[in-house]
Amino acid sequence: MQLRHLAYFVAVADERSFTRAADILGVSQPTLSKQIRALENTLGTRLLVRDRAGLELTSAGEALLPHAQRILIEADNAIRSVHEVASLQRGRVRMGATPSMVEGLLAPVLRRFRAEHPGIDLEVHEAGSRDLTAELSTGRIDLALLIVPLASQIPDLETAIVYTERLVLASPADADMPEQMDVADLEDLPLVMFREGYDLRDVTLRACRAAGFDPRLSVEGGEMGSVLRFVESGLGHAVVPDIVMGTRTGLRRTRLENPPLSRSIAVAHRPLETLPLAARAFRAVLVESLAG
Repeated sequence: MQLRHLAYFVAVADERSFTRAADILGVSQPTLSKQIRALENTLGTRLLVRDRAGLELTSAGEALLPHAQRILIEADNAIRSVHEVASLQRGRVRMGATPSMVEGLLAPVLRRFRAEHPGIDLEVHEAGSRDLTAELSTGRIDLALLIVPLASQIPDLETAIVYTERLVLASPADADMPEQMDVADLEDLPLVMFREGYDLRDVTLRACRAAGFDPRLSVEGGEMGSVLRFVESGLGHAVVPDIVMGTRTGLRRTRLENPPLSRSIAVAHRPLETLPLAARAFRAVLVESLAG
């Protein structure tokens, strides 16, 4: 049984006429009659009979009609749903990023994509780069903004650098700090340190040890939000992305030199051709937005 057979049967049943149904369907009457016979042969029973009043449904035809109408409606809905997804009217993007990137980089991209594709659902996962790498590899998210190089290389992940981020020293607003300082000068400062697995922790520790010292930690184990609040409350200083400083009145920014600190951010995903269409569209908007 084919959808075409059901569509022809419903048209004839609605019109009670092969001639009118053939005109509506845009086929010849012999073609229509042949398709109805093929449906009857498949089902093993007559669906239509002619009598003095015209064309009537048999009891089998009466039983089939509501099912045929429902099947045609569901098929139409299925086709419409596929077309909506293909034209980016519907779909879902599961995007991962570290908390600092969500706040500083991702929010404007989400806003732009939502304006361009209001029917696409957006799902954001906040975690450290290591955790996001694992979520990508298991398919729990489609895309992620990660710090590169990755702690562990996964063969089926593709990465493309989209942004280079300057790191600065965040201090309490009332701290007597210079406009810039060398990394070596951090030796004399108590530092608020991110939790294990946070890439900013690794960057800070490597920079300090490269300058010949282990940093003095006042508090450790926090996420971005808690680290910034600890600094604002006077518990110490922290190396953070410049972009998260924003207009925070409780923080003071100091540029780090000799060497300047930065980190490269990449969009990572499984092979591009395997991504859902909505995820590919979001990646394009992400790359264009961050490049600008």
